[in-house]
Amino acid sequence: MSGTELAGRHVWIDGALEPADARHLSAFDRGFQLGDGVFETLRARAGRPTELAEHLARLRRSAAGLDIELSGSLEADVTQGIAALLAVDGLEGPAGDASVRITVSRGTSAGRGLLPPDRPITTVVIQAWAVAPPPAGHLQRGLHLIVSAVRRDPESPLVGLKTTSRADYVYARLEARRAGGDDALFLTPDGHLSEATSANIFLVRGGELATPALECAILAGTTRTWILRWAAGAGLRPVEGWLVTADLAGADEAFLCSSVAGVLPVTRLDGRVIGTGFPGRWTLRAREAREAFIRDPAGSRDPAARGAESA
Repeated sequence: MSGTELAGRHVWIDGALEPADARHLSAFDRGFQLGDGVFETLRARAGRPTELAEHLARLRRSAAGLDIELSGSLEADVTQGIAALLAVDGLEGPAGDASVRITVSRGTSAGRGLLPPDRPITTVVIQAWAVAPPPAGHLQRGLHLIVSAVRRDPESPLVGLKTTSRADYVYARLEARRAGGDDALFLTPDGHLSEATSANIFLVRGGELATPALECAILAGTTRTWILRWAAGAGLRPVEGWLVTADLAGADEAFLCSSVAGVLPVTRLDGRVIGTGFPGRWTLRAREAREAFIRDPAGSRDPAARGAESA
């Protein structure tokens, strides 16, 4: 959905910086073999990670859901690792804008099978990419979503965990590409809106900003939380509930939000126009406010206040 991101020259692995093109992981690593791991992706502007504490807290919750033991020093190690990686790749300066991924694998196991060995040593990896602006068409014309054939089950204990098992998401994004879309939208088995492949979805209808509830098999996005707070101060009534595709198709405007891409307008669903077919004013205001927060969190500490100021 976003513009092309250029990979950094280094990666941080278990406390050490390594060349990005070197061989890093064992073939026996369970993250590689089974997708047995968790991850977080966030934005870093001018060397400052956005909402790092929230991302690390969610990383711990995801790891706990898979019984992956994390070091007590993880937060300090990752904070130092991000700083070192951004510095060595020249992404920490005033103009630095990076996408940072923190990946934790359960580690290596010489044996076969699904059950992990007792007390394996986890592998922690940090990567960074220079963020490029989204394609102009995404902001001028908006995104085209298609409904994926993959369903998100609210009853699954895994829906709230951000794991490295991403086959469903890869499949859905391929569906979108084959259909000429920009991203895919997941539904629950009974047809309620869930989320996109890497973003939460919002829709504006009248004075209301609606988004699927946490019970709709979505990941509780950090940007989603921020947008809900922003809406209250900007003059929109935030609503979390059970929505269907007809709600989205009939909305005044819609947008996706994620930690790296920020807010991106959605103007079509399965070929049908949403609203005017162009990015709406609330969408553009939300994007502007979020980007301002990323540039200067201290200057816009309260997203509700910033929303009120721009009303």
